Amino acid sequence: MNTPRIRLSPLPVREAAACMCDHGDVCSSFAPGHALHLIQSRLAAATTAGWADAIVTATDAAAGEIRLVTLDGDALTLWNAGGAALEVEPGQPVAVHTRWDVLAIGALRYNVAPR
Repeated sequence: MNTPRIRLSPLPVREAAACMCDHGDVCSSFAPGHALHLIQSRLAAATTAGWADAIVTATDAAAGEIRLVTLDGDALTLWNAGGAALEVEPGQPVAVHTRWDVLAIGALRYNVAPR
């Protein structure tokens, strides 16, 4: 005799998923603005033409936002859940990879989401 298997639809599982950074822990997601994936980091390092130098104009650590202006004059607002806004202050130089959405603060690299 077979016991019927209860199968959950993928929809309720997706709706219940949440990144651990929502609960004060380390990011468990590689979505834009969360943890930096190794492949994303390597692609950004390998494609040097995508990097733009910028100056931080404002930060909002509570919201996780960093506002900056590239040396070409483009204003960008970036979001990161991993604390990138805590690592910079206005006037500090940074680099942003516009294709792979990576923010470089010195030797540190963050996955960022443009806003």
